[in-house]
Amino acid sequence: MNTHGTDFFSKCDKTGDEYAGRHVLADFWDTDNMGDLAFIQDAIERSAEAAGATILHSYYHPFGEGMGVSGVTVLSESHISIHTWPERNFASVDIFMCGSCNPDVALAELVKSFKPGSVERSLNRRGVIRAVAKLDKKAKIAV
Repeated sequence: MNTHGTDFFSKCDKTGDEYAGRHVLADFWDTDNMGDLAFIQDAIERSAEAAGATILHSYYHPFGEGMGVSGVTVLSESHISIHTWPERNFASVDIFMCGSCNPDVALAELVKSFKPGSVERSLNRRGVIRAVAKLDKKAKIAV
């Protein structure tokens, strides 16, 4: 276990909980360009850069004429992935970032690019270490 503060975990100011990163899941409805691989990859990579992330590698796969695209941009700070269904004008977007990168900035950039009619968004903190658990552990050690 890394105990030297170089693992880029974040700390919640309100609770004191530490966590590996924020994971935004978003569904884009009523959007176009869901079969355009170049457009999708460019939009994802621009969103990563806008959020302050470092791109390591991108891979996007088209499923054929009139079909969707699935792909991922791997970041030093985690990843952004997308799966599209052009026949339903739908995309499923997954943005996981750690450190000082902000997945909501990436999401806002993607909304600008894709112009969805509606967006459903959820946020999860990953790898949460509860402040209460750390206090309890310290108390047990002190006994």
